[in-house]
Formats: sequence, C-alpha cells, structure tokens
Amino acid sequence: MTPLSVISGGTRGIGRALSLRLAALGHRVIALYRGDEAAARETATAGEGRIATLRCDLARPEEIRAVCRGITDTYGAPSVLVNNAGVNRDRPFLEMTAEDWDAVLATNLSGPFHLTRALAPAMARAGGGSIVNVASTTAIRPRVNGANYCASKAGLLQLTKCLALELAPHIRVNALLPGFTDTEEVTERYRLDDPERLAAVLDTVPGRRLGTADDLADALEFLVTARSGYVTGQQLVVDGGHFMG
Repeated sequence: MTPLSVISGGTRGIGRALSLRLAALGHRVIALYRGDEAAARETATAGEGRIATLRCDLARPEEIRAVCRGITDTYGAPSVLVNNAGVNRDRPFLEMTAEDWDAVLATNLSGPFHLTRALAPAMARAGGGSIVNVASTTAIRPRVNGANYCASKAGLLQLTKCLALELAPHIRVNALLPGFTDTEEVTERYRLDDPERLAAVLDTVPGRRLGTADDLADALEFLVTARSGYVTGQQLVVDGGHFMG
C-alpha cells in the first residue's frame, strides 16, 4: 500500500524539497500551500504524479479542519505529517504590533497544533506513523528583531515533546531544526547576497557553507523511516555545527 504524507508549506523552499523527497521515497504527497499558485503547479509537475497540492491557510483553524476532512475522506489516513509552514514578520520588539505577533504565532505554532489535532486520530486508528515539526535553530538561540518568530519556534519544540509523550507508542513526533539554509527567503532576510555578509555568516559555521534543502531532506528521510524507529521527542539540528547545545 502506498504511504500517504501531508506536508504544510510544501511547495516552496525547504518544503518543496521535502515534498519531492517524500515522493521519491514512494509516498503519495499532499502538499499544502497558502497562496502561491505558480509554485504549487511547479511542485505538482516536479512530483510526476505523486504530489497533489491543496490550498490551506494554517492561520485559519476551520480551514485546516475542512481540508483534513477532505484528505482523510479521499485518501485515507497519512502515515507521515510534516508541519513545515511558517511566516516571518521581523520587527524590533518595541515596534512589533499585536498583529505581527498574532500572525506569526497563528501560523507557526497554532497551525501545527490544529493540523496535528485534525490528522492524528486517523493516523492512530490506522496504526500510527511519524510527525516531524520543522522548527529552527532560532528556537534555541535568539536573534534580534525576531521575538515573535523565535517564540513560535521555541513553542513548537515544547509541543513536539508533549505530542511525543501523548501520541506514543504508535506515533513518533520529532523536530527538525534548520540553520542557515540556502533558500530565497533566508538570503533575503539576512541579505546574504552581499559577499561580506555571507562571509561573516560562514565564519560562524564550522561546516563553512550554507545548508541546502537536500541536507534537510536527508534528515527528514531519517526521521520518517524505520531507521529512526526508536527516536521520538527529539530535536535534530541541521546547521553545519553553527549551534552546539
């Protein structure tokens, strides 16, 4: 039987690479996206028939519930859920609005809660599976102008541990923490198209390079396969050694 995977934010950047890796592993993939239709079409095409895309705003719980009902009714229970969708609204703390705070927490933390709550019962009834929450190294080391983002990802780590306790033994729940990764979003946020800024960042990374989306896909592959069958409630940091806790 073909395994089913659901991944939020699955059509751009790291999420796209994760969707393609799951498809390459033989999964039927449902990649959720918020609004970029062109990226959704490109990802579905690249998946060569294994990736279906569905629009879903992770900040809207009722939309999540409706989409998940459609998924389970049409495809059955997933064996893999990847909570990858995330947004940034960077501001100095004293300039951060309530909307900046609420929007980031709604997508980055409440979104995984609602998506997992909607799909975990079906996963458990079907025998279990693996849930991977994509956090960030800023969940364990702060950065300037990112109080909302850092708080949301730190909360996601604690949610991961709580879910690992409550959904055991049939559903494993782990967190994947990317560091500086070579994506359009990271390049723009940290202005890494400036050679001097890029060099300064690489000086702090023992691996002396940015991560790639494939580095994250390799880590995801470990977390969703039997090779990690005795791993749950853990944080897998993929950052070239930038953070060593």
